[in-house]
Amino acid sequence: MTLKTVLLAVGPGDADRSEQLAEAVLEVAKPADATVVLAHVFTDDEYDEVLDRLEFDRTVDEIDPDAVAGRHSTIQDLQAILDEHDVDYEVRGAVGEHGSSIVDLATSTGADRVVVGGRRRSPTGKAVFGSTAQEVLLSAPCPVTFVRHD
Repeated sequence: MTLKTVLLAVGPGDADRSEQLAEAVLEVAKPADATVVLAHVFTDDEYDEVLDRLEFDRTVDEIDPDAVAGRHSTIQDLQAILDEHDVDYEVRGAVGEHGSSIVDLATSTGADRVVVGGRRRSPTGKAVFGSTAQEVLLSAPCPVTFVRHD
């Protein structure tokens, strides 16, 4: 299987693990000369908060989620790391439920691998609160690499 596209999905809790996520992506993308899709997924509430925090002009007809993702600090940190290693990338943004939006992005970008981060959770915590990573692992159209935060 040829590796052409790696989707790195990040969300609001990934700022403190961006270096770990970048390392995991570089391990697979750099040797394969694959393009990395840096994707930031926002729920509706997160999106509204980010638009306010990043001072987007809401009077504009439509604000592109890709542009919002590109101005997010986690994406910018990852861009700097990928630039440093001469890895091609593109930035995508999506608004919706985290798990299903990541799966949709993996499908629409033709991803050959998805990389997601997460933290260790008890089985009860997963059952009660759900798990974005678990949904992606079970529903993605390609292999998924889970990067657990220490």
